[in-house]
Amino acid sequence: MSAEKMETTASVKTGLVYEENGETLRPEDLSEMLAAGTKEVHEKAENTQFVKDFLRGRIRKELFKLGAVALYYTYTAMEEEIEKNKDHPHFAPLYFPAELHRHEALARDLEYFYGPEWQSQIRCSEATQCYVDRIHQVGQEDPVLLVAHAYTRYMGDLSGGQVLKKVAQRALKLPSTGEGLEFYQFDAIHSAKEFKQLYRSRMNELELDMKTKKRLVDEAIKAFQFNMEVFQELEEIGKTIQEDVLDAGMPVHGAMGGDISKCPYYAAKMAASGGTAYACQLAMAVLRHPTGQVLFATWFAALAGLAAWYLM
Repeated sequence: MSAEKMETTASVKTGLVYEENGETLRPEDLSEMLAAGTKEVHEKAENTQFVKDFLRGRIRKELFKLGAVALYYTYTAMEEEIEKNKDHPHFAPLYFPAELHRHEALARDLEYFYGPEWQSQIRCSEATQCYVDRIHQVGQEDPVLLVAHAYTRYMGDLSGGQVLKKVAQRALKLPSTGEGLEFYQFDAIHSAKEFKQLYRSRMNELELDMKTKKRLVDEAIKAFQFNMEVFQELEEIGKTIQEDVLDAGMPVHGAMGGDISKCPYYAAKMAASGGTAYACQLAMAVLRHPTGQVLFATWFAALAGLAAWYLM
């Protein structure tokens, strides 16, 4: 955790008001409550095997495609309900269809992967359907809770999602022109950082009582749990896919002859625990290999992106 994050966390625990980029933030602000309330489940989501493999560049193309299918159904449901509730006083300030909506971009990605008849080739999985059903339920019965779902998905897409784009592009050898990755491209947003600040500011200005804010935190936790269930479902599917649907990540421990000390991830762990010199030696060994040079850089970019997502 960075010093800035530690200072922020300490401020929340002591009830102090603090400044972030000129904006006065308080522990009772919705954005702060959501960040603090979802911290634990957020970390669990980041540590699912599917996400860890993704960040290492170990991406099976078929799983990546199925992940895009799950996202398509999820965002289609969420954006349908957002459109129905765009004038609701507790959501209207967060209505940014041109900047944020993703279902059309996902449709183009699926056409790239599955061809013109893509709609007849996909289906909504069981885990995704549970997620979709919940989104429709809150949109119809309790629209204020859409704020939690929009926050969980869109803010993540603008943060860690940008790292996943780079990893996927390299690992799957996708075109540099962006085909297959339009989901991650926000053409109407010129600065993700500034837009996220605007979005959080709008969230904090919503006229909500403390009870409703706590309900939103609970709903955001549910949203993370739905995402984890989708990840776990993809993990199970991955066990049935042949390994010759190649990944492009660094070898796992076993692929290095069983010597965990040769793994770059182990080197990073050693560095974090004080073995800096040893970690540097291992890193240099990996970097002597051309593939290692590219993928090691990707790995560090992934970690930086996760940190950015965590600090959003």
